Amino acid sequence: MAFFPVSLNLRGRRCVVIGEIDNREAIDKAAALRDSGADVRWIIDPASLRDEDVTDAYFVISTPQDEALSARLRALADQHKFLLCCIDQPKYGFVAMTAIAKAGPVRIAIATSGLAPRVGKILRQRLQAAMDERFTRFVERLGGMKLVMQREKPGPEHAAERRAAMIEAADGFDADVHFTYPSWFDAPRG
Repeated sequence: MAFFPVSLNLRGRRCVVIGEIDNREAIDKAAALRDSGADVRWIIDPASLRDEDVTDAYFVISTPQDEALSARLRALADQHKFLLCCIDQPKYGFVAMTAIAKAGPVRIAIATSGLAPRVGKILRQRLQAAMDERFTRFVERLGGMKLVMQREKPGPEHAAERRAAMIEAADGFDADVHFTYPSWFDAPRG
């Protein structure tokens, strides 16, 4: 199933994470939501979940591999119109989580439609390593240049000039990407 990639502005929005206190997925998702400015409620005992806990949520992430819970959440999401992600159970949710590499203001999301999560993890790790402190400083300086351009040349009549200046400022930036595959992949089938 192919999902449409999108980024959400969750600042101030109520989000609910369902998963036990020691569940790595729940810990990571709650932290990522907080990092995005969301108002996070974490339900650590899925058995204690009440319908009211999620009905006014904007986004719900459920980590337990529990078909009955996921089906119940899907019915509630359909009724109350909140976004739902049931980790590793895409048939119940509307949202599939991505592996995210981040540096400063940059976020790169990697999705494999659930087919190859290990590949997504490796891509995230390599991108994360490449986006070092120097990369972060470069992007932040470009952002500063953009703000100066918008202040010095405001209005739609200068849009083309601002765009050209930003393209020129990024000229010379490049990325080198190379993939290595396991030996079984290129072996003759027989």
